[in-house]
Amino acid sequence: MLINGKPVKGRVIFAHGAGAPMDSEFMADVSEQLADQGLEVIRFEFPYMQKRRLDGKKRPPDRAPVLISYFEEMISEYAGGSVPLFLAGKSMGGRIATMLAGNKNVSAVFVFGYPFHPPGKPENLRVEHLKEMAAPVHIFQGSRDAMGNIEEVKNYDLSENVQVHWLEDGNHDLKPRKSSGFTQEEHLSTAVRLIGERIR
Repeated sequence: MLINGKPVKGRVIFAHGAGAPMDSEFMADVSEQLADQGLEVIRFEFPYMQKRRLDGKKRPPDRAPVLISYFEEMISEYAGGSVPLFLAGKSMGGRIATMLAGNKNVSAVFVFGYPFHPPGKPENLRVEHLKEMAAPVHIFQGSRDAMGNIEEVKNYDLSENVQVHWLEDGNHDLKPRKSSGFTQEEHLSTAVRLIGERIR
């Protein structure tokens, strides 16, 4: 467990993606920036990543029911108190967070790079639950994300409560090419600034 910031305006439970742990550079950078917005950011690792940390062996993510159940335990632990609770996640962690958006303790969900489909398999969509979403979900997506680019996603039938914020030329890590004139740092700062506006 890693915790950044104080719960001045809210508390965020932040889940990692499929391949990188909670202390990856991406997770650390975003957590620090969110903390600067007056949020307490709690990072954790799913069971398969905890095992990898113990023995160093790479293994695939746990099945969705295991991931959901573990995330629910985190919500139970940190819900309550005087500030709102938000969920956030990178890629797979964000997808699982959206599946828990209906939890009565959750005020909103923030996703960095939603995996709308596996790379190269645009027919295998992961959007069914996003069509009937009651809670606010904000997705920060690179416009050339291999798991859902702007041309693909604009044709999906998503709930009006799901807002996709496009970051120019970003890939799945929101990283643009140098020729775009943007940087990953700028895109992450934009995403965090938008989150700060939403929580206010």
